[in-house]
Amino acid sequence: MSKERIRISAVKYANTYPFIYGMTVTGFDRNVILTTDHPANCASKLISGKVDIGLIPVAALPLVHDYQIITDFCLGAYGKVRTVMLLSNSRFEEINKIFLDYHSRSSVNLARILARNYWNRTFEWAGTSEGFDFLNISLSEAVVLIGDRCFQYEKKFRYRIDLAEEWFKFTGLPFTFACWTANRKLEEEFLKEFNNALAAGVNNIPDVVKKHGHSGIIRGNDLLSYLTDNMSFDLNADKKKAIELFLSLMKEL
Repeated sequence: MSKERIRISAVKYANTYPFIYGMTVTGFDRNVILTTDHPANCASKLISGKVDIGLIPVAALPLVHDYQIITDFCLGAYGKVRTVMLLSNSRFEEINKIFLDYHSRSSVNLARILARNYWNRTFEWAGTSEGFDFLNISLSEAVVLIGDRCFQYEKKFRYRIDLAEEWFKFTGLPFTFACWTANRKLEEEFLKEFNNALAAGVNNIPDVVKKHGHSGIIRGNDLLSYLTDNMSFDLNADKKKAIELFLSLMKEL
């Protein structure tokens, strides 16, 4: 293990519990400086050099100078993910304006890519900021919402579209939301220990749920189901292919 303490920014959503659990249970977290942030902030910290490693949205990869994807793990989904949603009180064909969650880079770009290449629709796109009232949108408007709040809010809207599921229908590929990325070359020994720590969580989801399933928005069996049926953590060939395709479609926007 390197003597310097590597600074790591992880995502502060339930989908990252396995990674946090793995780092904690192996004691890896004691040798690093670990913070949790919203996805867009993970990216900003890595881009600006405030951290050395971030679990960053794939849409932010081109913004990181000399980025290195460093582990066998990511946040991904084959089809329905449940925490990246287009929510509305109007039927899809009646929507003309979409508000975009300020916490996200990948999901915002995913919505735009689907609109252009799969739905063949043009919308008015509107940004949001902290304090925006997602529940108070008008008819003919929709919102792209990400994270654990989707479990809270989805039942409050009449219509719901899962964006990872739409991507899967469009491409036949999983979607990769975020991957562990460094902004410089790190020691092999450190990277191996980091990878093993993450694996300790991903390979023990029931224990992760025991530890984290009593607090937060997604709890108990909902959390177990979400982490096993919706999330997919291994950064395999399909997910790497999905990242390449996503980044190339993003360039065309």
